[in-house]
Amino acid sequence: MIRKFIAVTLFALIGATACAWTPDIPREELAAEFLDAPNDLKEVSGAILHVRDTGPRDAEPLILIHGFGASLHTWEAWAKVLERDYRVIRLDLPGAGLSPPDPTNDYTDARVISLLLQLMKQNDLGSATLIGNSIGGRIAWSLAAKHPDKVTKLVLVAPDGFASPGFQYGVKTEAPAIFHASKYFLPRWAVRPNLAAAYADTENLSEETLDRYHKFLLATGNRGALIERLEQTVLTDPVPRLKTINAPVLLLWGEKDGLIPVSNAQDYLDVLPNARLVVLPNSGHLPMEETPEISLVPVLEFLEEE
Repeated sequence: MIRKFIAVTLFALIGATACAWTPDIPREELAAEFLDAPNDLKEVSGAILHVRDTGPRDAEPLILIHGFGASLHTWEAWAKVLERDYRVIRLDLPGAGLSPPDPTNDYTDARVISLLLQLMKQNDLGSATLIGNSIGGRIAWSLAAKHPDKVTKLVLVAPDGFASPGFQYGVKTEAPAIFHASKYFLPRWAVRPNLAAAYADTENLSEETLDRYHKFLLATGNRGALIERLEQTVLTDPVPRLKTINAPVLLLWGEKDGLIPVSNAQDYLDVLPNARLVVLPNSGHLPMEETPEISLVPVLEFLEEE
């Protein structure tokens, strides 16, 4: 979700008189609303991660990785079904959702991969199927390329990774000044157009979902962490790494994805040796939120295959 999160008019009305300083929401307040259990906050390599671990402990493990500006709640509808037969582990990346900012201030993919590997180790998981959306997809396939023994299968939902306008290989991303202003000004109405851009039909964007995204963005430290994650992103040509991935891969893409268009799927199909593509009609960048019943069908079929 990283691409047009900036390009969409996040603060098109920033100068409007309705705009006012938007204070942080204390984490204790958000925990009271969104934390299932206190032990869902886990220490992993010095960071505190919000982790939900559901389903049978002896079942095949799935690790779900959300995208830019999102949280583990983006997988809620899928998780309710998947946890019947699989061990489903969802996490908020550092500085997202209920996970506080990383004390190391390192928001690179390499840091996230090291956290995921340590989380797997702490849970005695030799390997797992990784399911990732957007930058979560980039993190998932990057882990698979570097640690093939840790990944059984990959489900990549509109994954990020190839260069695009504003995101060139080997160049550090620089957030515009207006993006930095979000640390002080981020009213709910400014979040709506950015989140709506991730949907094929904005009627599918509920007020409850918008509220959740907005509240988590306002969690103490999350806005700064979001900017750090953006500015620490340096893309490198993914082709050499993708070619090394031999795990089965399901590419899942919304036909009406306005953030990372479905045409980008061909880039992955050209180099992944064991991949297939399923295009979802009437879906945008977040099919697990927008059309969960339809989008989960090919995932279940893929997971059940030997």
